[in-house]
Amino acid sequence: MRISGFTFIRNGCSLGYPFAASIRSVMPLCDEFIIAVGESSDDTLQVLKKLQQEYPLIRLLETRWNENMQDRGFVYAQQKMIAHYSCTGDWAFYLEGDEVLHEQDIPRLRQRLKEVHNKPEVECLVFDYYHFFGSPEWVAISPGWYRRAPRILRNTLRSYSPDGLYFLVMDKKKQGRYPNAATANVPIYHYGHVRKREDMQRKVEQVSKYWGKTESFDQYDIDPMALAPFTGQHPETVKSWLDNDTETNFQPNPVHKLTSREKKHRWMMKLEKRFGWELSKKHYRLLKDV
Repeated sequence: MRISGFTFIRNGCSLGYPFAASIRSVMPLCDEFIIAVGESSDDTLQVLKKLQQEYPLIRLLETRWNENMQDRGFVYAQQKMIAHYSCTGDWAFYLEGDEVLHEQDIPRLRQRLKEVHNKPEVECLVFDYYHFFGSPEWVAISPGWYRRAPRILRNTLRSYSPDGLYFLVMDKKKQGRYPNAATANVPIYHYGHVRKREDMQRKVEQVSKYWGKTESFDQYDIDPMALAPFTGQHPETVKSWLDNDTETNFQPNPVHKLTSREKKHRWMMKLEKRFGWELSKKHYRLLKDV
């Protein structure tokens, strides 16, 4: 059983991505790691070439983004697929530049892949998520944040990515559907909303144009009921980045003015608590007893 890792990145340094820590975190699991590196105005490529010397299994694919593709983030899907379609393993593990795997979970994840490898009905593994917000001490718990997402896909499937987040499998009628999933039983640590505010400002400004929008970032602000303290341990590979490149003085705002979307999520949380439901968005079909 061979495992390919893959990702894409562009201007990862100037936008505050912990992409080197992300890649290091998954290398013990992978037989190769493919990175689509977009033309950058910072040192992203140089950092990756240095990382490649440390891990010769890394393959770099230098790309040029379509600046005219500004429809719902599809340029991210394009870059994701460039890396994915270069994977040669039995399984393809997609990890974004602000997502990190904990070193203690590597053996458990490897064992889980062995368990499902000869079960063709399992097309992907879905991971639980820690979405950190504001600082590494707080996690988002609202159903407005996806609580699980597919990240390891069987690499013999006819699949494609309509955006940067999820996968679709092509059925016999040549229509896309969500992949059939088993749980990975390990979490992914997502640090997309804890970087320093000036980095977050640049990130929001650059990313929004690929969604056909013009947005800006002022400060980390959210419904305080959508957050909970994080009581676990962060992965070793990301601790240096956490110490130097994240916000440290964030606290939920008790007088935060709720948006209509946040009001909806509060009602969803009440329904979840009362009926035991799980109402976050799911880009997969979870199989039973696997």
